[in-house]
Amino acid sequence: MTSLFDRILDAHAGIRPQVPVSTLERSSALSASLGCEVMLKTEHLMPTGSFKVRGSANKIRTLGDTARGGVITASTGNHGQGVARAGKLAGVPVTVYVGNTTPQSKMRAIEALGAELVVIDGPALDAEIEARRQSELQGKPYVAPYNDFDTIAGQGTLGLELVDQAPDLDAVFICVGGGGLIGGVGTALKQLSPQTRIIGVWPAASTCMLDSLKAGEIIETPETDTLSDGSSGAIEPGSVTFPICQAVIDETLTVSEVEIARAMRRIAEGERWIVEGSAGVALAGLIQSAETWRGKKVAVVLCGRNVALPTFLGAMELAATA
Repeated sequence: MTSLFDRILDAHAGIRPQVPVSTLERSSALSASLGCEVMLKTEHLMPTGSFKVRGSANKIRTLGDTARGGVITASTGNHGQGVARAGKLAGVPVTVYVGNTTPQSKMRAIEALGAELVVIDGPALDAEIEARRQSELQGKPYVAPYNDFDTIAGQGTLGLELVDQAPDLDAVFICVGGGGLIGGVGTALKQLSPQTRIIGVWPAASTCMLDSLKAGEIIETPETDTLSDGSSGAIEPGSVTFPICQAVIDETLTVSEVEIARAMRRIAEGERWIVEGSAGVALAGLIQSAETWRGKKVAVVLCGRNVALPTFLGAMELAATA
């Protein structure tokens, strides 16, 4: 934990000015309706539209000259865009492996940033395994989406920002996929704001890390389609995020697809922002448990906006009719 925290401090200075500090905005509408002071961490307004730009930039930075010949990564979309941007700014060629269920809009965005895209006929975990294999075969560094301490440290810079912006937070709600975001943010907050509760939220359709935490080891979990495609997928065996999540997550929640859609709609109506499903997951967790936090000050990490228009419109319809 201490070693990771030191890496987060180093990343906090090292990724600037390539990665800006995202704002923390008070939501008047949500605060009034939920009975607590709701602060929204605007990661959806970051370059490439998600928090993934943090870890990607930090990993490319720490690789230094070893990355000059190019790097390889795997992604469900947002991480690939982050690595593509970091590589473009650093003059590093990037190859991104994705599963065939990755949204076309995210594939196009990766290519638009100058990266080479390789589509694997299978799920995200298959793309991750193949990307690691090609990394070894080609002798190029692999930039992990979550299973890497430098990547996690980059995500953890968000936690340092939260402490600066709102040192009196009672809780922070974070959508959990591979665990890199909550692992990094949780590590920073445990060091600097131990009174802040770390709340991990999962879509009920994709709970691999949650089920693994309950089992005490990384296990495979059946998944179904979810609006939170950015957080879906199995956890890589031996992932360093697993013990970190064990140490930093205080409470866990699961939310339904209807709850996710309604949360996305509330952000659209109240804040005039379009966010993706994984951002809706975090807010849905707060809405579900709002009574617990009445009179308290909480933050919700709006982790991304990279949602295809048909998916967003479908979520709005689901929210309105369910």
